[in-house]
Amino acid sequence: MVAKPKKPKSPGGELDILRRIRIFAGTRSGGVRLGIGDDCAILRAKPGEEIAVTTDLSIDGRHFRLGWHPPESVGHRTLARGLSDLAAMGARPLAAFVSLGLPPSLTSSLGRQKPWVDRFYNGFLSLANTHKTPLAGGDLAESPLALADVVLLGAVPQGRAMLRSTARPGDVLYVTGSLGGAASALLQLTAITANHPELAFPRRIPTRLVSVLQPHLYPEPRIAQGLRLQRRRIASAAIDVSDGLSTDLAHLCEESGVAAELDAASVPIAPGASLDQALHGGEDYELLFTASPAVRVPPAIAGVPLTPIGRIVRRRSGSPQILLATSKGQVPLEPRGWEHFSPQ
Repeated sequence: MVAKPKKPKSPGGELDILRRIRIFAGTRSGGVRLGIGDDCAILRAKPGEEIAVTTDLSIDGRHFRLGWHPPESVGHRTLARGLSDLAAMGARPLAAFVSLGLPPSLTSSLGRQKPWVDRFYNGFLSLANTHKTPLAGGDLAESPLALADVVLLGAVPQGRAMLRSTARPGDVLYVTGSLGGAASALLQLTAITANHPELAFPRRIPTRLVSVLQPHLYPEPRIAQGLRLQRRRIASAAIDVSDGLSTDLAHLCEESGVAAELDAASVPIAPGASLDQALHGGEDYELLFTASPAVRVPPAIAGVPLTPIGRIVRRRSGSPQILLATSKGQVPLEPRGWEHFSPQ
């Protein structure tokens, strides 16, 4: 019997892409004992640690736009969302898994340009390497819509994870870094791409504009700050600012059964942003945390400032959950950040 000739591998086919991903990812150690190549990855944590798991879905037209965002930015942002969740829990990253659904056009080279999928992984793995997060697996499928589904696993000492539900009246509210930068940059990106359609994919956004758009295109998750807050037992509760300060503070208050008073003058506003963007803009990926007034909170961690912006108070029936202190007195602060399936 004559054996049938093997079908040649397609340069842009799944197996070829997976081979390139393994090369990009390289050999990883740390929390991954067995990574890409088998049916399952095998992870390990240190004795006395618990596993923290978070998932995030990024969809073209909702979380990114192919015509606006360079592929490297999409990869970076896809991972940054999950890393920020780990940071809010004070968890050490163990491994990442990313599943991609892509139209065939994003897997092929365009002239001298690398395939979109390769550039996506360049951005993803650059941030992963910065935070020592091995890519341990995932999936790849053809899809009419570009989307990325990320699973991140972290490790935290048993019983020591920072939670949303443990803030207490009298605690001081703090935030890392500054707020509103991502929302401000998104408005600028919208204007830039509208006035300069030649900047859309596959062209790269010029270097002179990247720094202006940095807070939106390449947000920095606060892993080092979250680990330090957890290890030093500084934070009594924490959440990351992904949907907007007003919305995420409401989440923390709801889970802890408390209310909050926020000082508008104390909110650290990113350069070029407004107070409204700082209060309600999303995707800053800073950490919002509470600490007992008896705990010494440093002015900065790893070069990132920590700013007191208010306090936690008792929840009273019929009273607003969050009050914002302004020059004209206290006013209720309604959550106006991002929420899926709600009118925007």
